[in-house]
Amino acid sequence: MPITELYTLSAESIGTTEHSVTTDTSGPDADTTDGVFQFFLDVSDMVAGDELRIRLYEKVLSGGTQRIAEQWTLVGVQSKPVWISPSFILLHGWDFTLDCIAGTTIVVDASVRQVA
Repeated sequence: MPITELYTLSAESIGTTEHSVTTDTSGPDADTTDGVFQFFLDVSDMVAGDELRIRLYEKVLSGGTQRIAEQWTLVGVQSKPVWISPSFILLHGWDFTLDCIAGTTIVVDASVRQVA
């Protein structure tokens, strides 16, 4: 399978409402596309005082409850302006979300890439 870009956000303003990357709405939502995914995020807009929370949600079983599987918090100006997640095998109801938990709005570009 070739590498594909499944979802993108371009110059998306992330505020205090948790934002779904898969649906570009408030989230989390539940995507059931199966595969191996990586999340790329341009965080070059972050300044001192900003905090951005990144979450990955997934269901353990197809009929299960979607829960937080991973969570990261970026604080202030980033020495690397592009943040890249590890690769994840996802299947039953997953989503990546973004939430500004300190500071004002953070503008990001985002890409979810499917590698298998």
